[in-house]
Amino acid sequence: MIRIRGRLVVLQVLVVSLLVLLSVRLWQVQVVRGKEFVTAAMETRTRDVVVPAVRGQILDSAGRPLVRNRTRLVVSVDRTSLNRMEGNGRSVLQRLAAVLDRRPADLRERIRACGPGVARPCWPGSPYQPIPIDDHVTTREALQILERQEEFPGVTAEVQAVREYPGSTAGAQALGYLQPITQAEMEKRAGSRTVFSGVDLVGRDGLESVYDGALRGVPGLRRVQVDRLGKVIGVERQVPPTSGDTLITSIDAKVQGVAEKALAEAMKSAPRADGAAAVVLDVRTSRVIALASAPTYNPAIWTGGISEKDYQRLLSGKAGKPLVSRAIKGEFAPGSTFKVSSVSAMLKDGYPLHGQYDCPGSFMVGSRPFNNFRGIGLGTMTLHTALVKSCDTIFYRAAYEQWLRDGGLKGKAKIKEPMANMARSFGFGHPTGIDLPGESAGRIPDRRWKKDLWAVTRADNCKRAKSGYPEVAKGDPSRAAFLKQLAYENCVEGYQWRPGDAANFSIGQGDVLVTPLQLAAAYAALVGDGKLRSPRLGWALVRPDGSMVKEIKAPVVRRLPISATERAYIKKALSDVPSDGTAAGAFVGFPMDKVRIGGKTGTAEVYGKADTSWFASFAPTERPRFVVVVMVSQGGMGAETAAPAARKIYEGIYGFTPTGGPAAAALPARRPASEPPMIKRDGTVAR
Repeated sequence: MIRIRGRLVVLQVLVVSLLVLLSVRLWQVQVVRGKEFVTAAMETRTRDVVVPAVRGQILDSAGRPLVRNRTRLVVSVDRTSLNRMEGNGRSVLQRLAAVLDRRPADLRERIRACGPGVARPCWPGSPYQPIPIDDHVTTREALQILERQEEFPGVTAEVQAVREYPGSTAGAQALGYLQPITQAEMEKRAGSRTVFSGVDLVGRDGLESVYDGALRGVPGLRRVQVDRLGKVIGVERQVPPTSGDTLITSIDAKVQGVAEKALAEAMKSAPRADGAAAVVLDVRTSRVIALASAPTYNPAIWTGGISEKDYQRLLSGKAGKPLVSRAIKGEFAPGSTFKVSSVSAMLKDGYPLHGQYDCPGSFMVGSRPFNNFRGIGLGTMTLHTALVKSCDTIFYRAAYEQWLRDGGLKGKAKIKEPMANMARSFGFGHPTGIDLPGESAGRIPDRRWKKDLWAVTRADNCKRAKSGYPEVAKGDPSRAAFLKQLAYENCVEGYQWRPGDAANFSIGQGDVLVTPLQLAAAYAALVGDGKLRSPRLGWALVRPDGSMVKEIKAPVVRRLPISATERAYIKKALSDVPSDGTAAGAFVGFPMDKVRIGGKTGTAEVYGKADTSWFASFAPTERPRFVVVVMVSQGGMGAETAAPAARKIYEGIYGFTPTGGPAAAALPARRPASEPPMIKRDGTVAR
């Protein structure tokens, strides 16, 4: 009995102690830290939701959409929330997969973070934002998720704007694509005024990248009240988003389509062709009317996540690297299209404009003969005829003479290098500054460049001069012997600017590299007003209500250092090339009486590959409005592949058939648009 009473006393003491402890704890919570917990409770009941703005459209020069938006129901998953759940949210993904008729493994792949060794699909954006996993959701599927939120914590289904490309593959590299913003980017931009939503996409290439800030608009804010399950029970505050600006470009969708088709047909006509590019510029403003590159792809492939197979194909050399714009990033030897720069250098250096020049079949440059095309001599001629008939030996002689005057192999203390300096004045050797990312600079070699290259490559050349090329010798002994001898020469005297280097330079061969866009900008300056401009695709930014934000100008970079008389002389010579020169065969039957075409063919040799085919042209010759440049890698002779493709572009622009008859013209007015289209307050285009 005494033992039982003792136990009861202990129990009573324990109960009293617990009550005292509970009372103390309640006092601490309600009195001492009451305000703190009230604030915390309030914070857990409100959520700030950033509402993404509708991204602005990208239109062509007539107001036709190149990139537009369409709404879709999108299901997104908060990976951070899933990872806090038992089994990393495995049961939630299984239920979600059943609703969406997908495999749970597929959903798990889409929400894993991209990184080294992680195949697509994966999530390249911030791990702290909702991850879209399906953008082809039906209304019924979305309702199943929204009405049973307790079964799908961390899962949302909402209407979002998705990019759509009416032209499919047309201009893909110029337009660019969107990808989720990464956590690193969000942290980098944390101090800026721009607010990013959980589903924000940013431009990764092309116009989408350059004009990303204007196209994205200003996100809105919605402060909502939620219950303990995270379900919204009320809206406390709401700031609507401001839609992004509309970007009007100078691209004409119809001309772009014509250029794309011409390139595709050109590549089919040349069995070894592995890439091509076409540029159409407005001569007077250097605005881009069309910018095409082949092979191409459909940027819609990025929408909703890209598969590993498709991603690798975009980067594959075997597939032709469709992501790369050969128009602005491809660097190729320009061949004879470069002679407009070389003849300008000759005139600047004192060679007579109306002089007579001998065009032998071969000319000795130092101790080595440099031949005309097929070794054919054409007699005495003017510079006009030299351009029309594309005589190489006249340019070899001029380059060799200039090399000698600069001191030959030894060089002088003060050298002129007329051809290299003139090439830079034409815009070669540095980017044009076009409003697209990743533009290549090309290359203009000279004496300094040769020395710098030698300093970098000397050690490897000296090593190869001793060891040779055993890996090459197994399949091609003569090639290996040639490479070993070349390595020895470059080891010992690779710093020297040889006479052959100068001769090759004069006809756009050797180490000279240009991009199709650089060549187009140079020809526009030559046949236009002599001013070299930085080309632009963007023309104007317009608010959703139609009011103008700003017009985008194509700035003047410099003026060509030759006179108007000299420019007119060169233009007149080029005007005879399609009718009486190297491109005559490609323009048989073209109605020159209606629209006369001028231009220059180029055939650039590439070791181990077929020739690069070029045609740089302009029309009409009297008062040029268009410059069209076509390049086909491994396309053969310029007159065989590039020139016929350029002809098809002109036929499309002006509305001619191959026989010269009429057809529907891409530009009925026969000139580029002079003003950007007007956007009405309701967002439609004023016709």
